[in-house]
Parts: sequence; structure tokens; C-alpha cells
Amino acid sequence: MKLIENSKGILTSCMALKPGESFLVVADDIKRELGQALWEAGRELGAESVLMVMQEREKSGQEPPAIVAEAMKNADVVVCVTEHSLTHTKARKEAAANGTRLATMPGITEDMFLEGAIAADYTQVKSLTEKVTEMLSAASTVRIEKEGKSLQFSIASRPGVPSTGMYVNPGESGNLPSGEAYIAPVEGSAHGQIVVDGSISGIGKVDSPALLTVENGRITSTEGAAGERLLQILGEQDGRMLGEFGIGTNDKARITGVVLEDEKVYGTIHVAFGSNNTFGGTIVAGVHIDCVVKEPDVYLDDRLIMKKGQLLDLV
Repeated sequence: MKLIENSKGILTSCMALKPGESFLVVADDIKRELGQALWEAGRELGAESVLMVMQEREKSGQEPPAIVAEAMKNADVVVCVTEHSLTHTKARKEAAANGTRLATMPGITEDMFLEGAIAADYTQVKSLTEKVTEMLSAASTVRIEKEGKSLQFSIASRPGVPSTGMYVNPGESGNLPSGEAYIAPVEGSAHGQIVVDGSISGIGKVDSPALLTVENGRITSTEGAAGERLLQILGEQDGRMLGEFGIGTNDKARITGVVLEDEKVYGTIHVAFGSNNTFGGTIVAGVHIDCVVKEPDVYLDDRLIMKKGQLLDLV
């Protein structure tokens, strides 16, 4: 019952679901039970609720079946509760372009439905997220420093994207739980090394830090067991290209091993490899894997805006 009640709260406050609207829940085999709770919550709120259960995708960024993608475009509100992420897919992008209000919940667990990031004050999260997004949009370069390693890249002329957790207007979409500002780095511009010590999507919490080396925007080598597994997931092609840089803005989020929540943690940043064509980039790789870094220093245009995970002059 608490799952249904929390789902009703999410649908009301974050999605502005109204009686009579068409509401689609996209679930997979693994997340069927959570999908059922969302469907029931929508029904109790008076929406025309539909639940579609598909086979689990092989990896994040892989497209859903065509029948699901078509249904997503024709609903007022969509929530995707799946093991692997549909966030960076053509299906999500086209549904939003068609006016659908859409939230993705890749990898979400029952615990995450009841505790942590979902319980944040999303008015505050929205305010901070939008401030950070403005900073990203105005900047040309990023430099991330941690443990003596440095990764730098261009974000010139790229738009920052806010994932505020509130998707109440036609075409608004993002993760739930949420709280991040992100951007697509200029392809091929990244050079350096980065220490990943939080978590990696598809792998979970990192037991020992992974060191990633990037040249001309592409991972060329890794150190650590998690780094080797990351390369296997990304494959040999454009999955290894740096596709995203993001900053967490949710003070209730926790490092759980599920990147959906981990990448929202205030005090962390994340980089992702693979597709970014859905938010301002040009990479189409059929995979998108996030890597979370705890308490780094971050510079925008050589100005320190985050020191050991703390945003400066914003909070």
C-alpha cells in the first residue's frame, strides 16, 4: 500500500497527472511489480492508466520495441520503470517532442521508492538544478580534478540540460528520482584521466577506484577491475566516446549502487560514455553508461565552482 501511496504522491507533485489524462507505465519483467504500483496509483487518481510490460533490454540506451515507442508518443504522461535506462533513446526523445510528460526510473528499487532521493524537496532541487544548468550553458571548458588526476574537455556552444524531477508541462522529461544538471561535451575534445570511485551503471558500487584514461574524447585504457568491465559493456565502437558530464543536485540522494540515484547525489559529478544525440550531441552508440565520482574539484572556464564536492556561491 505504501508503494501505491508514494506513487500517487510522485504522479501528483512531479508529473501533475490529472483525472482523465492518458497515463502509460512502461515496465520490464524485472520491474513489473513497481510498474503495477504506478499503474494502480494512476488509476486511483482518475487517469486512463495502461501498463505495458516488455522484455528486459540488454543495456542502457537500447531502444524499446516499436509498439512501446509508439504508445509513448500517444500518452499524456509516461513513466518508464525498467532495469536498463530508456532515458537516452530515440523513443524517449520523440515522445517528449510530441508533448508527452515523461519520467524514466532505470534500475529503481522498492527502497528507492520509499527513501532517499525520492523524498527530496523538489522545489529546492529544481532551483539549484536550474542555477547549475545556467552555469554549464554559459561555459566553454570543464576541468575535473581528483587525486592528482585531471580530465578536461570542451562544452562550447552546448546547452545545459536540467533534470529537476518536476515534469509538469508538455514535452518535459527526465529521471525520477532526480536532481542533476548535465551537458554533452564536444565530441573528441576530452583529454586526461579521471578516478571513478562512486558507481558505474550496470556494475554498481565501485569496490576499488577505476582509473580511466581518455584521449581525443575516447577511453583508451583503464586500471582496476571495474574499468575492465566498463570497457566490455561499452564495446569497441562509439560506446567508448565521452558523451555526458553531469553534476548532482539532490541533497537527499544516496550512493546505493544504482546509478539512477547515485548520479543525483549532491557532492558528486558523473561522466558517461556512449550516446548523447538525445541531448545536444552527435554520438549514436546504442549504449550510455554513467560513472559517478565523489567529491571532486570542478573548474568551468578555469574558475573553481566545486571544491571537494561542495558547490561554491550557489548553496
